[in-house]
Amino acid sequence: MMTEVTMTMSNLHPGFILIAVGLIALFVPKSLRRPVLAAGPLLGLGAVLTLAPGTNATLPFINGITLHYLHVDALSWIFALIFCMMAAIGGIYACHNSNRMEAFCSMTYAGSALGVTLAQDWLTLIFFSELMAATSLFLIWCKKTPASRQAGYRYLLVHMFGGNLLLAGIFLKVSAGDYLVMPLAQGPWDTAFWLICLGISINAAVVPLHAWLVDAYPEGTVTGSVFLSSFTTKVAVYCLIRIFAGTDFLIWFGVLMALYGACYAIMENDMRRLLSYHIVSQVGFMVAGVGLGTAMALNGATAHAFSHILYKSLLFMCAGAIIYATGIRKINQLGGLAKKMPFTFWCFVIAALSISGVPLFNGFISKSITISAAAAAHYGSVELLLQLAGVGTFLSIALKMIYFIFLAPDNGVVIKREVPKNMYVAMGYRRDSVRVIRRLSRAFVQVSALYDGTIPPLYGRPPPPPPPPPILLSL
Repeated sequence: MMTEVTMTMSNLHPGFILIAVGLIALFVPKSLRRPVLAAGPLLGLGAVLTLAPGTNATLPFINGITLHYLHVDALSWIFALIFCMMAAIGGIYACHNSNRMEAFCSMTYAGSALGVTLAQDWLTLIFFSELMAATSLFLIWCKKTPASRQAGYRYLLVHMFGGNLLLAGIFLKVSAGDYLVMPLAQGPWDTAFWLICLGISINAAVVPLHAWLVDAYPEGTVTGSVFLSSFTTKVAVYCLIRIFAGTDFLIWFGVLMALYGACYAIMENDMRRLLSYHIVSQVGFMVAGVGLGTAMALNGATAHAFSHILYKSLLFMCAGAIIYATGIRKINQLGGLAKKMPFTFWCFVIAALSISGVPLFNGFISKSITISAAAAAHYGSVELLLQLAGVGTFLSIALKMIYFIFLAPDNGVVIKREVPKNMYVAMGYRRDSVRVIRRLSRAFVQVSALYDGTIPPLYGRPPPPPPPPPILLSL
């Protein structure tokens, strides 16, 4: 039973808290902005931890429409938890930043991601989705370089297009009297289905709708790119799980993403662009899991989204620290940083082993669930291709980046300025969170197991029966 509640201190919307933190950071002097960014998001995290499953807070709207702006179930709660964790660590990483607009936009961006996650109706979802697009744009423009301005305009055009597709599909749904967000995979596959699917797929960077990501994320600010790497694509994955679980064609788009991103990452020389290609690749694992649609596959997609935010944000933090200290983005211009930046080196190693799916790290747990789900669903080719994508990830990050950035002979790289202590603190917390999730792997899988016998009719489908035994001919 869902309980109708009013806004109280015990069930504050965590997204509203983060947006309020951003507004405060926009107006307070620099001396107060640091503690606001460092401590404010912790209030949002506390709000998530106090949310009770089954909560459904509503707000009257026009023409008798009711907005369900705070809907809490197992799926929305686990995504809200990791989004608030990311906002808290990201706030610490960015609290030295003197740019008011960037501070406001980063927190509002995170708050909007929570708004989408906890929305149960289409109108609330599209409002916060558009707010995400608008605020994330300024995390690129705040870099204030010609390249960032041009990338920002392209980012704006793509997200205006995707947002309008999503809005058109939602308009058709609302016009038909369907106000609540519901699974669409079972049909009808009408115009609204395709418009909503395309709009969300653009945000998920589904190949061939992915170019905006690898174009824009490397041009963001050092701190802004950390936020960018964590929210837009994972919010899209959440929406795909919520709306399109079990849509068969997503399996092959996910496999294509996983292979495409890994292959292009092997050839890339820019640190953050290489990591951006791996966002495409890793989200591919999640999209494939959504397409499979079984309980195990959806568990894997959710677990991998959780893990990905942890290790990918740490990789972007480490890359940002290197760029901040040296001013260099190109991998072949670096080398010997293991001795000059040892803390960054070890943080990067942990994140690299995690994204590569090395045993005993959290990426191994979440990737294995999705790959095993493909095998259990009798998609042997999908299992094999996802394994190959994992090999590409290991080659490009665990081998290529670690060696050429940290272990290769010194190219005379000069540390031009010291990395702020708050960036090291954030990297340490994120490194420890990766390690804690790895050590608590059993609990992690249980928290991520959202569908085991509970709601597969709504959000997934049962696993297919095993293939029949071979027919033996007796002579």
